[in-house]
Formats: sequence, structure tokens, C-alpha cells
Amino acid sequence: MSAAVPHPRPAAAPHSAGGARRSVAVALLLSAAGAALVLLAGGRTWSEGTAPVAEGSSVPEHASGQDVTALPGALAIVALAALVAVFAVRGAGRTLVSVLLALSGAGIVAAALTGAGDTAALEEKAAKVSGLTRASIENVSHTAWPWVAVAGGVLLLLAGLLALRYGRHWPAMSGRYEREGASRPRRTRTAPDPDRPEELWKALDRGEDPTGGTGR
Repeated sequence: MSAAVPHPRPAAAPHSAGGARRSVAVALLLSAAGAALVLLAGGRTWSEGTAPVAEGSSVPEHASGQDVTALPGALAIVALAALVAVFAVRGAGRTLVSVLLALSGAGIVAAALTGAGDTAALEEKAAKVSGLTRASIENVSHTAWPWVAVAGGVLLLLAGLLALRYGRHWPAMSGRYEREGASRPRRTRTAPDPDRPEELWKALDRGEDPTGGTGR
């Protein structure tokens, strides 16, 4: 009675390749959406108030995200550059760039949370209006745009964590260019048949020695 031969298990490479493709797509989507939210929120009003300029009169003032802090917008650009760099490097370099992407997202969250209740930008604008070194701001209110920036930072942080977890399986641009730019084996040209005069003439026209020597 013959022994049963165990069937070989299917290779897991296709599954891992599919997972790598999905993680790349998710990271790209998270990064694009996160950076867009942060940059959009930076140009919107984060806080509003009124600055008293004379007795019984006041001037409305508002501060945008860029007025409050320029850090989220700058970190969003750094995060996008880090995501591109993930595909340009390998090994330890890819890990470092992934950490930079994650830290950029975390920095955006921290800066936006700090600026959500900040009134320094409004007070600075009120001081310019009143001509004083320091001026008070009244009727202060805050919008939801800082929290939009926080959401964008969270998305960039998640993209960085994805790159740390799955980045080693992602393709690298340099590898692709190396494959495309690799030198292909040159076809060796066969010597012309001496019994066919037309081939000898064609070889001479190309600058080749029909006797087998080197060309011009």
C-alpha cells in the first residue's frame, strides 16, 4: 500500500503582494485626504472676536489657521514629501522616512489642538488696529476648522503607521528604473556568407569587415 504523498501548500506570495498593493493604496488615500484637509483648514477662520478701538465702538477681527500657527501647513507638505520618499528609498531609509511621515501627522494634531483655543493672533490684530502694544479682544468664538486640521493630522499619522507596518513590501522607484535601464544583451551580428556577394556589399556599406575583422 503506497504512502500518501502530501500536497504542497500554495505559495503565499500572491496574498502578500495583494496586501502590499492594498496598503499602498490606503496610505496614498489617507495622505492625500489628510494633507488636503490640513491645507484647507489652514486658510479658514479659526477664531473671531471684536477689538475695542474707542469708547462704545469695536471692530470685528478674525484669525485664520495660518495666523494662529503655520506649523500644520508646513508639516502637511513635509508629510507628502516623506510619502514620496518612501518609494524612493529602501531598508533603513524607508523606515526613517515612514517615521517622519508619522511624526508629521502627530505634530499637526498637537499644533492644531494647541491653536484651537488660542487668542494670541486675535490680540495681535487688535493691537494693530488700536495702535497699542497690547489690546484686549472681546466676544471671542472659535470655529470647527482647527478640528478639521486635527482630523487631517490623524489621517497622515495613520498613513505613517501603515508605511511602518507594510512599507518594506512596497515597490521602490529605484528598482523599477534599474530594471528598465538595465543593459540588454546585444545581438551579435553574424558574419556575411562569402558565397552571397550581396551580403558582402551590405557589410561594406555598414562599415564592417566582411572577412571578420573590426569595423571602422
